[in-house]
Amino acid sequence: MASAAAVHILVKTEKQALEIKAKLAKGGNFSQLARKFSLCPSKKKGGELGEFRKGQMVKAFDDVVFKKELLKVHGPIKTKFGYHLIKTLYRS
Repeated sequence: MASAAAVHILVKTEKQALEIKAKLAKGGNFSQLARKFSLCPSKKKGGELGEFRKGQMVKAFDDVVFKKELLKVHGPIKTKFGYHLIKTLYRS
């Protein structure tokens, strides 16, 4: 079974996700921005979700983590939780 590790930032609006993505593009620190803005409990760890298997996350999230380019910030990705910025650290 495929597994991966990712970090993410979860916010309520697409606008806020795009503002944070712009900060990241200018060299902002993902971990610090996650701690400051993310609504997910993972914010305490800078947005780190640790390792998880395919199918453990909602489909829209999985599609990014298991199909898109590694170490690049993708999003905003809309799920029932809000809007995510997702960076996949590795896949196996």
